[in-house]
Amino acid sequence: MTHPMSVEAKLICGNWRYSSWSLRGWLSLRKAGVDPDVVVLPMDTPEFEATIAEYSPTRRVPVLWLGDELIWDSLAIAETANERFAAGRLWPEDSKQRAMGRAMAAEMHSGFSALRNALPMNCRALQRLVSIDADVAADITRICELWDLARGASGSEGWLFGSMSLADVMFAPVALRFQAYKLDLPESATQYVQQWLVDADLQHWLAEAAKESWVIEHEEVGEPTLAEESET
Repeated sequence: MTHPMSVEAKLICGNWRYSSWSLRGWLSLRKAGVDPDVVVLPMDTPEFEATIAEYSPTRRVPVLWLGDELIWDSLAIAETANERFAAGRLWPEDSKQRAMGRAMAAEMHSGFSALRNALPMNCRALQRLVSIDADVAADITRICELWDLARGASGSEGWLFGSMSLADVMFAPVALRFQAYKLDLPESATQYVQQWLVDADLQHWLAEAAKESWVIEHEEVGEPTLAEESET
């Protein structure tokens, strides 16, 4: 249910198919009960370059407009959504778990560059065949360890801290990456990916991505499998 607001929420995003940071900003709002008006600017196009400065001083997405108020950066959008529209419920009540969740979100926000660069988010890819180097493998191992750490601390077999949190939101694009490429994942990580894949909000995002006709060639990584081709 959408939270009642006195101002319009407009979220400027990149492509549904590829923009992982846009997904984080959008999910934060949806999990806070806000259904923003989404403006999609196709990345790596003249249209994006000509238009983005009208919305974002950083020339990056996502950026949220609440009436005439500007909030840029996905983590700032997430914290704003939690504070103003979710009464703080998108962080765990337990102070130690809340601190852990914030640390995990910050690590995701600033780290894992090898994974980002080698395995871009591609919502229409399915178990593509890829080769990964040691740096990417290390990022994958660290992420799986974080997921296990959080679920161990909370005793959860679902979301990282039992209830949906902003830590989960920050890792949603990683879950899609783990679905997009054929990787050797521990069972616990595969289970967490499945937790995301049945989420109604993420399914909505994937449905929008399926409608897009734009293709960014350098984001199309890996060899498509028969499973992916059967979905198209």
